[in-house]
Amino acid sequence: MSGHSKWATIKHKKAAVDKARGKLFAKLARQIEVAAREGGGDPDSNASLRTMILKAKAGQMTNDAIERAIKRGTGEQTGAAYESITYEGYAPGGVALLVDVLTDNRNRTSGDVRAIFSKHGGAMAEPGAVGWQFSRRGVIMIDGRAGEDDVMAAAIEAGADDVVRDGGEWRVTTEPSAVFDVKAAVESAGLVVLSAESTMVSSNLVPVDDVEDARKVLRIMDALEDNDDVQDVYSNFDMSEETMTAASV
Repeated sequence: MSGHSKWATIKHKKAAVDKARGKLFAKLARQIEVAAREGGGDPDSNASLRTMILKAKAGQMTNDAIERAIKRGTGEQTGAAYESITYEGYAPGGVALLVDVLTDNRNRTSGDVRAIFSKHGGAMAEPGAVGWQFSRRGVIMIDGRAGEDDVMAAAIEAGADDVVRDGGEWRVTTEPSAVFDVKAAVESAGLVVLSAESTMVSSNLVPVDDVEDARKVLRIMDALEDNDDVQDVYSNFDMSEETMTAASV
């Protein structure tokens, strides 16, 4: 099972808990603010903002909250100035991690991220040490009970680049900016989408077969995800669906 794609499905299942704590909406708002600040508040001319808005709506963020975040990004309303930083490191077992953050206090966030790596048996790495093997792609996971012909027809016609079997599911890859448009087309065809995201995909996967090793990897990823400043955590682990499920308990 391609690790990060399955991890996205797990995150999707725990999203209800995140929303109850306000974490998910807060993170989405930051992403919208930064996209609007960097490219303007018009989603028609700002592809990054358009993608963030679609992501927010998929997470059930209200239109009013989205609009407020855009106005903070464009300066129409006051808000914190967030800085985008990517940290690199290793989880136990040599699994590579990229950690994207948006922060208004670099020193605080750097210390928090370093502490999480240290507490959970990982190690920070120098910039570029692991980032070279990742590239941004759109990834959509579809319920594996769907027929291959149906998935291929819906996804490829909508502009997807590839469809492959990934454990018990279908993994559709797209250009990053097209992921939510393809998701909408796939759902319109009656297929069940388990997760959809613009993510970083590694060209160098690290097998994780032992349940305890898998638990350590997921534990450090979960701790990083739980930090308010962390927006996304990307990894290059590769483990079976059975191992993933057992380690997630």
